[in-house]
Amino acid sequence: MSPQKGRPTNNPKTGRFEIRTSEDEQKMLEYCCKVTGKKRTDIVREGIKMVYETLKN
Repeated sequence: MSPQKGRPTNNPKTGRFEIRTSEDEQKMLEYCCKVTGKKRTDIVREGIKMVYETLKN
């Protein structure tokens, strides 16, 4: 039997939200994506983790 294909289920992403950004914020996000080679969602997730860790400590 071949391994299951598709999205991994060990950490499903069920939450969803939408935000409005200014033109400057869009440019900053696109710059981060271009420099790091990461997707917008990855940059946003990293930002959430950074703020969380700062507040937690």
